[in-house]
Amino acid sequence: MASTSGSKPIVLHIGDPVKWNTAFYDIFSKDFTVLRPSLEERQRDAFMKGLKEGKWGNFSAIFRPFWNTGGEMGRWDKEMIPLIPKSCKIFASAGAGFDWADVDILAERGIVYCNSALASTEAVADFAIFLILATFRNLNWCTTAARSSATDFTYCHQNTAALSHNPRGNNLGVIGLGNIGFEIARKAYLAFGMKIKYFDVIRKSKSKEAEIEAEFFTDVDAMLAISDCVVLATPASPDGRKLITKERLSKMKKGSRFVNIARGVLVDEEALADAVEDGTLVGVGLDVHENEPKVSERLKRLREVNLTAHNAGGTLETHIGFEELAMRNIDAVLKGKEPLTPVNKHLIIVPASKIGKVKL
Repeated sequence: MASTSGSKPIVLHIGDPVKWNTAFYDIFSKDFTVLRPSLEERQRDAFMKGLKEGKWGNFSAIFRPFWNTGGEMGRWDKEMIPLIPKSCKIFASAGAGFDWADVDILAERGIVYCNSALASTEAVADFAIFLILATFRNLNWCTTAARSSATDFTYCHQNTAALSHNPRGNNLGVIGLGNIGFEIARKAYLAFGMKIKYFDVIRKSKSKEAEIEAEFFTDVDAMLAISDCVVLATPASPDGRKLITKERLSKMKKGSRFVNIARGVLVDEEALADAVEDGTLVGVGLDVHENEPKVSERLKRLREVNLTAHNAGGTLETHIGFEELAMRNIDAVLKGKEPLTPVNKHLIIVPASKIGKVKL
């Protein structure tokens, strides 16, 4: 754990100062030497130059407490990651997603990447419930008509009923039953009495399945075929491959619904618009988009489509949790304990002599 800044490990803090967990940050700053590059130093060229020159010493951790700052250097990729000093053991960041960092390349360097999905679980699940309800009750149509003319109001009032349904008793298909996916399913099961179907690469325990009477599918297409609403709640694939394609949409139940609170890049939005226009989907809820911050013009024009601006995890409680969880991950690893929320731990193969007391 030796560093160029005395005996304390160095933590490279990228982004704005901690705002809420200040008491814990005070302790954190006493246990470790925290260095925070300026905004100018965080621009990609300047940042890479600083890494090459060892400007911040042999730091042991990278700390990013916010998702909307600290990303000025751009993607952590095969160009940038080799510049990280060999002393670095952990990269802990705010946010549930990690598509801005090549976690497989970090793993090759023996660096565990920890996200903060646990801190946003409640907020994202609540938002997903809103989008599920929106797809069943045509809320985009209802809310825009209420803000429009009296004619639009009356037409909506008279015609939405025959196109709207109660979620109760309908099949909810969840792709990715991790912490967030499970909480979405749990809320939908308890609040709406929906029947939970799910696909994941790892099956939940029988006791967890029993909590929500969930049925596990080994074939995602088979699940899509019987789902009245499908929620995408899985991380983006490292290779950028899309999960919801034209072919996969063709497997979905006619007259079903689709909600995405995962990553926009997982969905072919042109194919999604086609599926709405041909009646395969009668309701769509998207909080994330393929080309953020740009939103598909085709999808904007479809009244069956509910669009939000990547707001699902956006609560004060989430921000507070992001800060704390990122610090606790670093605190644990640099004190020889297990990381709390590792993303790429299963990919790391590091000789014991290299990692010392740190267990990855």
